Order: sequence, then structure tokens, then C-alpha cells
Amino acid sequence: MPAEPWARFDGVGLEADGRTILSGITLALGARSTAVIGANGSGKSTFVRMLNALRVAGEGSVRVLGLDPVRDAKELRRRVGFVFTNPEAQILMPTPAEDVALSLRGVPRADLPVKVAEVLAVYGLEGHRDTPASALSGGQRQLLAIASVLATEPELVVADEPTTLLDLRNSRRVGDLLLSLDAPVVLVTHDLELAARCEEAVLFEGGAVSAMGDPRDVIAAYRGACP
Repeated sequence: MPAEPWARFDGVGLEADGRTILSGITLALGARSTAVIGANGSGKSTFVRMLNALRVAGEGSVRVLGLDPVRDAKELRRRVGFVFTNPEAQILMPTPAEDVALSLRGVPRADLPVKVAEVLAVYGLEGHRDTPASALSGGQRQLLAIASVLATEPELVVADEPTTLLDLRNSRRVGDLLLSLDAPVVLVTHDLELAARCEEAVLFEGGAVSAMGDPRDVIAAYRGACP
């Protein structure tokens, strides 16, 4: 676990369209892996989008990796990798090789083919480098989306329900991959088995944090709150 929290939320709130999305969020995150759980509409996805300035607080203050998401949005997005639920939202190029190359645009042109091959091999996609992305399986598309994010070597990784569209085998594979990272990872998930494998968990209810701590205790609180 890092010596200091890598994110702090102090009195954070957000309203949109006349309704409260988040209210009174005060916490510090410093674990290597954090699960964010709760019912649909509880505010968890809005919360994690604040970690890379996709959403900004209406009140209170947020610091992530020492940066202000309002003032330092561009730098924060460079340093925080975000994996969406649906890989179609992230795969921008026709083939895996081209998509990974897009993420590696800072690599010298002469070194790019070797680097792309290395990244694809890590995620088991080396045999599909020139396969149309649309022809990949759901698990392969999600692995490609993750590969393209992680190729940039982010300092923090946020994944919003990355296993929701996957079968059990691919869900386990993606979960194993994300939990093996050296960088801290935040997982929004309805998969309580995956949540239990994290170092800490945060439970959202009605736009507020209702529990935080050991995943076993937080999951038990969530189960107890379910009708």
C-alpha cells in the first residue's frame, strides 16, 4: 500500500438536473486495490469518474495523485487509465495492432512494431494483431481495451464494471489481470467475488458512502441493505 493516500475527497457533492448525485463524500484512498460497490444509481460510477476528471465536483475538494481535477484535468487524464464497461467505447482503430499503436504514439516510430507486438503478447492477442476488432470475442475486445489503456503505463487504473459483459471465464481472466497490476486499481463492480479479492471496498448508497473498509465487512453491509 502506498505510504500516502493517492486520492482524497473532502466534502464532495454534485447535483445534476435538479437531483443530488453525490453528497458529503469525505474519504482517502490509498490501497493497491479498491472495490466500489452498490446498487445501480447509487453514485459509484460518478464517483470514480472524478478520479480522472471525467466528472468534477460541484462542491468540496478532490485531489488525485496530488492533482486538482479541475485545474490539472489534462495531466490527470494522462496519468490515470480508465477502462469502461463496454470496450466499444474505447477501441478506436480497425485492428488490435493499430489500436495499441495509437496508445503508443509517443514511442519512436522505429521501435513501434516491436513494442506493439510485446503489448499484444502480454494480453494473449498476438495471434489477432490484424484481425478486425469487430470479429474479436467479447473477452478479447475487453482485453484489447485494457491493453490499450495499460500500454500508456498509467499511475492509477480505474475500471468501471469491466467484467459485466463477459462470461465467467473471461470475467475471471480480466479480474486476475487488473488485480495483478503494480499501479493502484479501482474497480466498480457488481461481482462481489471480485470485490472480495480487493484490499479495501467502498459501499455507495443514495449518493453517499455508507461503508468503507475490509471488503468482507463492506460486502456484508451491502447484503444486509439489500431487500
